[in-house]
Amino acid sequence: MITEEAVYKALETVVDPEIPVDIVNLGFIYDIRMDGDKVTVAMTLTTKGCPMHSTIKKQAEEAVLEHTGASSVEVKVVFDPPWNKAMMSDSAREKLGFDTDVIRTWCKTEEP
Repeated sequence: MITEEAVYKALETVVDPEIPVDIVNLGFIYDIRMDGDKVTVAMTLTTKGCPMHSTIKKQAEEAVLEHTGASSVEVKVVFDPPWNKAMMSDSAREKLGFDTDVIRTWCKTEEP
């Protein structure tokens, strides 16, 4: 039997390639539904124009299939409600420096 906990654990193996944190701790997962061995995941991304949309969606589907024994997985990418940094776990915010100064680490610019 597939559990919600097993699906979350599988999704924790999927890391956003642009942000070094998994999609669960980023707060991307909005809903998980199971019907027998079929799983549906509703998730979001940081923005509608995220260039990694297809990659992250495919990795999420593959992770759930591989780690849970699901026979089928459907990942629906939704943008309502819009994602914001408050949706991240405390550990993700800490890792990304949101409790400090993330701008210095992410937006390094060369001095003229």
